[in-house]
Amino acid sequence: MSFSLPIPAEANALLDRDPLAVLLGLVLDQQITMEKAFTSPLVLAQRLGHEPTATELADFDPEALLEIFATPPALHRFPKAMAARVQEVCRVIADQYDGDVAALWRDVPTGAELYRRIFALPGFGKQKAQIFVALLGKQIGVEPAGWREAAGGYGEAGAYRSVADIVDDESLAKVREYKKAAKAEAKAAKS
Repeated sequence: MSFSLPIPAEANALLDRDPLAVLLGLVLDQQITMEKAFTSPLVLAQRLGHEPTATELADFDPEALLEIFATPPALHRFPKAMAARVQEVCRVIADQYDGDVAALWRDVPTGAELYRRIFALPGFGKQKAQIFVALLGKQIGVEPAGWREAAGGYGEAGAYRSVADIVDDESLAKVREYKKAAKAEAKAAKS
């Protein structure tokens, strides 16, 4: 399956061929638009002049990486924090998976184990880990036994709750509708 997020074709193509780009998109997908988060791996590669590896980013000079993240237009609303987070995640991939991002999910026996591995990454709480499990299952075909359960509501077929469900403008609109309703519900609950 190939990505068809509402982002430039070149950014989708990078997601299709590079598991690191997918991981970085998920890392960056907070407090910015999904489109920005999943386009930033392409912008990072363009600024570096090549597609980076997890090991390269893990070992990158932190100040130089921050400069790359902060150069306008910044790769994230919070370039300092997110450059550091990207480096932390890449260090885990380099140290625990020999720099092979796909080893995070390759040959994983169960959805619960997949969730556990993702949840162990820096900055991945329950919701983000469930969204990543759902994205892997729905968009990339990583479907170990129990993956839908491990993804919680994000794993449900026909649920338009996250980037895992976006394949075109119509599905994007449904996800935005869901998120808007969820925010309104949370706000009402606080009142």
